Amino acid sequence: MYKKFIKRFADIVISGLGIIILLVPMLVIALITVIDSPGPFFFKQDRVGIHKKLFKIFKVRSMPVDTPSDVPTHLITDTASRLSGWQKFIRKTSIDEIPQLLNIFVGHMSIIGPRPALYNQDDLIEERDKYGANDIRPGLTGWAQINGRDELEIPVKAALDGEYVEKQSFLFDCKCFFGTIKAVLKHDGVVEGGTGELERQAAEAKEKEEAKV
Repeated sequence: MYKKFIKRFADIVISGLGIIILLVPMLVIALITVIDSPGPFFFKQDRVGIHKKLFKIFKVRSMPVDTPSDVPTHLITDTASRLSGWQKFIRKTSIDEIPQLLNIFVGHMSIIGPRPALYNQDDLIEERDKYGANDIRPGLTGWAQINGRDELEIPVKAALDGEYVEKQSFLFDCKCFFGTIKAVLKHDGVVEGGTGELERQAAEAKEKEEAKV
């Protein structure tokens, strides 16, 4: 009952209210964004939805217009050096994700669920297949996002998405929702460079230390 009807009803109501309430603030954000970095306000990208059906995800453009659009962030070199102060701010605070309320309202996404993969992230899609995580609506936030977000390696992220599939319920969604608020306020797990970046940094630091010996 919850998974089939109540969850979708809640998604429509919450996203609809969010769109109305945030309309004026988003107009201000749009103005700052295009002044800071000339170009379109919205960033659209193909993502993997329920049953691996592709859809266009909406985000606030948080990188220069010449940045490759279909490359995962962790595969773009010198990510941080490409960004302006404003772009770093909206990424760190997750303001760039707000337009996904439109995706939620029309049914591409849910408030809570696995974050939608890029269409060419074959490794993540394949891992999620093991857990049935490609067969539910992707979310604005989810269990993996409050347990590491950008810090997580793909197998760990997929396993957490699988855990969400198993435990999906009203109470578990509430836990993810309020956990997200806490994580956003603390900026937990946000690392420029993306998936597994902290582990790579630790490995590089270890190599440097070993080289000194």
